[in-house]
Amino acid sequence: MREKGFSKLIGAVEPSQTLAIDSTAKALRAAGKDVVGFGAGEPDFDTPENIKEAARRAMARGQTKYTPIAGTLELRQAVAAKLLRDNGLKYDPAQIVVSCGAKHALYNAVRVLCNPGDEFIVISPYWVTYPAQVIMSGGTPVYVETSAKDGFRIDPERIQRAVTKRTKALILNSPNNPTGWVASGEELATLAGIALERGLYVISDEIYEKIIYPPASHVSIASLGEEIKKRTILINGVSKSHSMTGWRIGYLAAEPEIVQLVERLQSHCTSNPDSIAQAAAIEALTGDQGFTEMMAARFLERRNYLLSRIEALQGVSCYKPMGAFYAFPDISAFGVGSAEFASRLLEEALVTVVPGNAFGCDRHVRISYATSMETLATGMDRIEKFLKGLRSQA
Repeated sequence: MREKGFSKLIGAVEPSQTLAIDSTAKALRAAGKDVVGFGAGEPDFDTPENIKEAARRAMARGQTKYTPIAGTLELRQAVAAKLLRDNGLKYDPAQIVVSCGAKHALYNAVRVLCNPGDEFIVISPYWVTYPAQVIMSGGTPVYVETSAKDGFRIDPERIQRAVTKRTKALILNSPNNPTGWVASGEELATLAGIALERGLYVISDEIYEKIIYPPASHVSIASLGEEIKKRTILINGVSKSHSMTGWRIGYLAAEPEIVQLVERLQSHCTSNPDSIAQAAAIEALTGDQGFTEMMAARFLERRNYLLSRIEALQGVSCYKPMGAFYAFPDISAFGVGSAEFASRLLEEALVTVVPGNAFGCDRHVRISYATSMETLATGMDRIEKFLKGLRSQA
């Protein structure tokens, strides 16, 4: 019998380098190696106790059965209240679907929009999952580059040139992973104008919304008017804002016809997200927000320290991140690609970073400062020594 082979769409997708590097660091530590991990894409703080207690109460009440596919009404009401309170956006709970993390919500959004051959504009540097999800859905990612010398700002003319008859949507991520760029209201208004003029959807990933540094402020593109709100699929969750990465609760908000398709898709993939985690997420969104404010303040202190250390490194430059918890320094002056740089750094200095080629930008590496100040100091000491060795070999 002739072998029919496996899915070409899935075969065309590379595994997530960010998760692979984090797994490598954990395996090395388990083997007794003193590894400093700068690859993590999750806050290092524990989930707040009031949120964990809400999960315990839910279990005690027996809330361990299936919920509605789109999530409990109580959680969707809490999401709707959050979007109105924080973003000035009015959504009915029926316009919200809760999923197994924001990554799942993103995939749902891409999948219900995409027909074979449709194009999705992906702004580079990009989170590794965006192009992968487009490819897995049968679409084609079209990359629009930005650069550190321009502050990673999006050039509207480049966006216009990238749009074709097959373009379905623009994927927007602000605050941005991996660069820390935060879109201004003016930039968002320009993008909204292009989307409306060219008939595009906008998938707006706002998962780092709460981790932002003055004078920057978060603006959702959906808040710029009713017309662009109708063309926007808003993605968010509690993973980053409340240090709940393992709880796997994300959500999207969109127009009813999109939400109906997302719910239909989810019904045949995962069904409802975890019932206990949903109860915890209600507390996260409606309870005291002091933890989130404390965490953002701590990340600001770490960012400032990390930037001071990077600025002291000869041959390295770095954009000042205004959101999220990543720095994206340019290491191209050392004459090696980002993958070789990251590999040698791990082998010779026992420090993990994510190579920039994973994000479409080989000149850079990503350093996560979602770790303690002590770990940051140790890791930067090792990087400084490693770079001196690279310079001596040049």
